[in-house]
Amino acid sequence: MDPVPLVTTLSVPLRFVLGAVAAVVATLVMDVVMGRLPEGETPPFVASGVLTETPPDTAPPRLASVVHYMAGGLTGPLFVWFLLASEGVLGGSSLLSTALAGVVLYVLMVGFFVVIVLPRSQVAAQRLGAIRRDWAVSAAAYLLVLVPIVAVGSTVV
Repeated sequence: MDPVPLVTTLSVPLRFVLGAVAAVVATLVMDVVMGRLPEGETPPFVASGVLTETPPDTAPPRLASVVHYMAGGLTGPLFVWFLLASEGVLGGSSLLSTALAGVVLYVLMVGFFVVIVLPRSQVAAQRLGAIRRDWAVSAAAYLLVLVPIVAVGSTVV
């Protein structure tokens, strides 16, 4: 019987730390993109409005910021989890496993907001399409920053 090693690898925990750090960078880039879209800055206020049962235009700005930055920061480690799962399913780190994790996270990010959060908001119906589109663009920008940072960083840790 082989003895159990006393020291375990730190690569997995370090990848989660990397995911959190990359998420901060990705969220800051996302902020720039959101600021340039007509309804780009609306999603955090939609989330804040849903939580407080108020229209996005009167939703608490501080809560909108907290929800936005908490979600952005926690999505990085979620991506790492998806990446580890896809690597496990596909037999190791590869471009395919990274792309799969990114696609799954994109669908989750957009789907959760569009299917769960937005329908519960008090947004005028004529704004819904623009908000969905701008959220999809913002989420893509977030992932275009997050995924490469985590993928390249994972080769180092």
